[in-house]
Amino acid sequence: MTERHDGRTGFGNRLRRLREDAGLSGKLLAERLGWPASKVSRLENGRQTASVADVEAWTNVLGASESLRASLVDDLRSMRVEYASWRRQFRGGFAPRQRAARLLEDGTTALSVMQTALVPGLLQTGDYARAVFRGLAALQGPRDVEGAVRERLRRQELLYQSGRRFRFLITEAALRARLVPPPVHRAQLDRLLVLAGLDTVELAVLAQEAELPKATSHSFEIFDDHLVLVETIAAELGVRDPEDIDLYTRLFELYWEIAAHGEDASALITRIALELPR
Repeated sequence: MTERHDGRTGFGNRLRRLREDAGLSGKLLAERLGWPASKVSRLENGRQTASVADVEAWTNVLGASESLRASLVDDLRSMRVEYASWRRQFRGGFAPRQRAARLLEDGTTALSVMQTALVPGLLQTGDYARAVFRGLAALQGPRDVEGAVRERLRRQELLYQSGRRFRFLITEAALRARLVPPPVHRAQLDRLLVLAGLDTVELAVLAQEAELPKATSHSFEIFDDHLVLVETIAAELGVRDPEDIDLYTRLFELYWEIAAHGEDASALITRIALELPR
């Protein structure tokens, strides 16, 4: 789904130079770390991505400076961000990207979605999704709008599978965004009220008057505890660093706590629908 841009080979070379500068063989370093020699080899040759704990142990044994250790950890965290341009992802059209999303979601038990711009794809009606894809087509070029709509609606079958947990946190601004004609907009809001009644779905709305702990800078999705996807205008970023995932998780929970839930969320959605032009 995403293309790796991790620089593991270059990072491994830095670890190797650090070991060689300390005058240690790979075997001796492995003994001091209590690791198999094969792990040192995999890290140095870029066949395995180091963890923060690995880097800290490596630099401690070699007596590296705190500044060097911090530099390596920063580079490691950057390595754990996968960059996938929309241009590349949409090269085969919108529909294949929707099928890839379904595969990722199918392997996920708990999905938390923070959306600041529009209704999340898993909750969209066909007409709403069609308008979204037409807008993308104007920028990105693919024209398989109808195929993409069908695949997006297929993704929603997962909402009805027991044992899954979907949490959708949507800003009021996203629900008010005039991306579609009023009748389509109204039907979309009605659809949200229906889906909020599913056992697998929890829906919350971050009201405009809510006192925020931090500005809502961008949308993101948290897949279990191993991946965060962030969408930008040009690309999708896949974040796998555990510390960064924890940061997104904590931020999501802060927003979730102050958002409107249950009847309060439904009342807010209904009010937005009633305020739409007739």
